Amino acid sequence: MSQIEPPTIESLQTEVSRLRDELQMRDQLLQQLSQELFRLVKGNAKLAAKPDFSQRQVRAISLFGQQIQDVEQQVELYQEQINTRDTEIENLRESVEQLTTRSQMLERVLQQLPQIYQQKFAQRLIQVRDKVATLQRENRQLHAKLQSANYRIASRTPKKALELPNLPRVAGSLPPYGNIDSSNVE
Repeated sequence: MSQIEPPTIESLQTEVSRLRDELQMRDQLLQQLSQELFRLVKGNAKLAAKPDFSQRQVRAISLFGQQIQDVEQQVELYQEQINTRDTEIENLRESVEQLTTRSQMLERVLQQLPQIYQQKFAQRLIQVRDKVATLQRENRQLHAKLQSANYRIASRTPKKALELPNLPRVAGSLPPYGNIDSSNVE
């Protein structure tokens, strides 16, 4: 089943213009016929006596009147469609303006994001550096306390004499160092 596409605004405007021209032409014909009828009725009694001729004119005028009403209804219908389309166009323009404004705002935000992230990173980095400095200071203090405690512990403990192992004496004693007899050397 094929759908009939709604006419475009341009085609509706063209149709309305054509119908207005046609309506104006029919109005002129109607006015001419009315003038002719008035002249015939008023000025010429012989022609007014002929019922057949005036009935034809009356039927033509009636037919033109009906056609004019039909055209006026079409013009009103087209005018309503044009008004509806104009309203839709205005709504779409407003939507486009709103979306354009929103798009521009989002573009500005996107352009500012690197700066924002850099600022946030710098703020967090300051906090981290402060924390590292605090931890290093505490570490130095604890290291100094540890060295102080080691020194105090070392100074309180008595130093023991160095104990050398006792070696068993061999039956022959070793000659003294420096008095070596060459006779003892074999």
